Amino acid sequence: MRCRHSANRTAVDADNPVHIRQVKSHLYPIVLAGACLAFAQDGPTLKRPAPTAEASDPSTTISVNVKVVNVLATVRDKSGKIVNDLNKEDFVLSEDGRPQSIRYFTRETNLPLTLGLLVDTSLSQRRVLDQERSASHSFLDQMVREDRDQAFIIHFDREVELLQDLTSSHQKLEQALGLLQTPQYPATGGGSNGGGGGGNWPGGGSGGRSGHGGHHGGGTMLYDAVYLASDELMQKQEGRKALVLLTDGVDTGSKESLDSAIESAQRANTVVYSILFKDDEAYGHGGGFNRSGIPGGGGWPGGGRGGMGGPPSGRPDGKKVLERMSTETGGRMFEVSRKQPIDQIYSQIAGELRNQYDLGYTPDRAGTNDSSYHRIQVAVKRKDLIVQARDGYYSDR
Repeated sequence: MRCRHSANRTAVDADNPVHIRQVKSHLYPIVLAGACLAFAQDGPTLKRPAPTAEASDPSTTISVNVKVVNVLATVRDKSGKIVNDLNKEDFVLSEDGRPQSIRYFTRETNLPLTLGLLVDTSLSQRRVLDQERSASHSFLDQMVREDRDQAFIIHFDREVELLQDLTSSHQKLEQALGLLQTPQYPATGGGSNGGGGGGNWPGGGSGGRSGHGGHHGGGTMLYDAVYLASDELMQKQEGRKALVLLTDGVDTGSKESLDSAIESAQRANTVVYSILFKDDEAYGHGGGFNRSGIPGGGGWPGGGRGGMGGPPSGRPDGKKVLERMSTETGGRMFEVSRKQPIDQIYSQIAGELRNQYDLGYTPDRAGTNDSSYHRIQVAVKRKDLIVQARDGYYSDR
């Protein structure tokens, strides 16, 4: 398996499963030097320089490798209000049904955060994209503290594209949000449904966005976007990590599955927050909640696999997809509506990310080379409180 690098992009060869393409811009000197490693190695690890000794100490230091599992948890009361005054003794934690001793406990109210924003720019989102862009700007401006946090922005439609690599710069993030746009399909080619055609795609790169058949046909590569953001970007980071998805939850054209996307996020210890923002008229259903604010008609966007010409009867339920993805990684799924606009949802996500508990424990099981999935159960002793945490984790491979 060979990786190639050019001044414009880092990509995996055409016969590889998926890849992130980078936008060319003198404003964004993005370099994904680790992208090749992510595909060339099984379970890439990030090498960091050894910490500098703060003071001279003549005593001998013995290093011991200890497996510590960290679980981020958010606690609410029955009315949905966040509870942030609990102590370690208030929590009960088990792994695979076996009680575990919580050895490390902190309140994550002010620690650094790595944030990834994944925006669906497929045709089904074309009439809500302006609202998403505006709300995302306010959210990133609020969440990313330039002295300690960092964020990246990816858009996905029939391709997954990194618009801005990890940065703390509000200016760079704002510029990347300005690049969000739905694909421009040619008037001819690819059939009436827009699937598999070539294209007047911005920043077409090597071969444009028309290659690889259905993979680059009209579609929404949601699963690929989550997989790549977790595997190529979040896997290399330490500390608190979260992805925020803006999409209707309908995937068409991904090479990765929903299961592999979730597993990738779990292996990267990344929480996924999903914002379901759908325009029903885009699928020809009519009656979208935002009809008065979205001009124009609808129609099935693209067509994804096989170039379907209309909304298939077996189209996945985007809401259920996003609920599962968020629940299994420790996040939440929100749905935009008149009663719950997108800026209000972003405020709730911001509140959660600033009011988390970090629970750490050393598994009591034998077999340090175990690479299977282990289920985690986190609860509090108070019966009137609800805990939100990831379902489990994969041991190191």
